[in-house]
Amino acid sequence: MKTSAPIVLRIGMSLIILWFGVQQIIDVTAWVGYLPAWTTVLPVSQHGLIYLNGTFEIVFGIFMLLGFYTRFVTVLLALHLFDITYVVGYNAIGMRDLGLAIATLAVFLYGEDAFSFDVIWKRI
Repeated sequence: MKTSAPIVLRIGMSLIILWFGVQQIIDVTAWVGYLPAWTTVLPVSQHGLIYLNGTFEIVFGIFMLLGFYTRFVTVLLALHLFDITYVVGYNAIGMRDLGLAIATLAVFLYGEDAFSFDVIWKRI
């Protein structure tokens, strides 16, 4: 059971991140309301920011799902989620994202697991 926990956590977190990324690409307008007001002065439109964020989450979510560059990918995703938590603030969504950030940090701390691409590649 203990050897399964890191695998389940990595796959579960990657599926959550992938879900959020896909939802942002499918319905960009629904996510604009989550952006802070200061993003309106950036040289990239708010819709563009959502597309970039969604693409980041899809690409890195796939890498996390596969266990490809596990530590590098998960530390970036954890930092990303901690940043979202900070921007969103102390509310229900912020606390949910804090939990997701901590879970992703746990995957980073554990590193590659038995079914990650990183480990399988070393065996070949």
